[in-house]
Amino acid sequence: MLQQRTRLFGSIVGLCTAGALLAGCGGGAQEAEHAQHQPAPQTPAEGQSAAGKQTSGTFENFSPTAKAITYKPEEVPAGGQITVNSSSADGKSKVTVEVKGLQPNRPYGAHVHVKPCGATGEDAGSHYQEKADPVKPSVDPAYANPQNEVWLDFHTDAQGNGTATAEGAWSLATRDDAQSVVLHETHTHSEPGKAGSAGSRLGCITADF
Repeated sequence: MLQQRTRLFGSIVGLCTAGALLAGCGGGAQEAEHAQHQPAPQTPAEGQSAAGKQTSGTFENFSPTAKAITYKPEEVPAGGQITVNSSSADGKSKVTVEVKGLQPNRPYGAHVHVKPCGATGEDAGSHYQEKADPVKPSVDPAYANPQNEVWLDFHTDAQGNGTATAEGAWSLATRDDAQSVVLHETHTHSEPGKAGSAGSRLGCITADF
């Protein structure tokens, strides 16, 4: 009788152990199958950064294929570089401009403009304005201000590098009149009669917002 109970107990233990092993193996197989069916991570498309849209270019003299144009090479040297990053969410937009290889230790003005770059700086048109000034050129601080326009003034370091970021309630991603960033010779004025002006147009990049 004792031997029968011992054999019965051993059989039960063996069955439990086998069941546990099978359950463990089954779980591993299910996990492996689940992992195989997970979608691969998506990488941003060309021209699209994780934070939004990105446009980069190297300054050169005008040509129909130039991404970034210099109108005054002595102030925006050919070979200098510019990158524009933009993102929009919840009715707000953020724009960052980064430059390399410009004149060292000097101020530049920069704004988003309504047209693509062209053979002359004037081809980029006027500044983007969230609420358009009915009077042109716009020099009224009620319209020409860093809340209604996108101002990106910066100061370069000893290597000619600089960056600026602007954030505001702009509809850049849903309108078709934000198409470029223009570099100017001075920081932007804000006083009546000169508001929004920043001197000559030195360079331009057609950008995607």
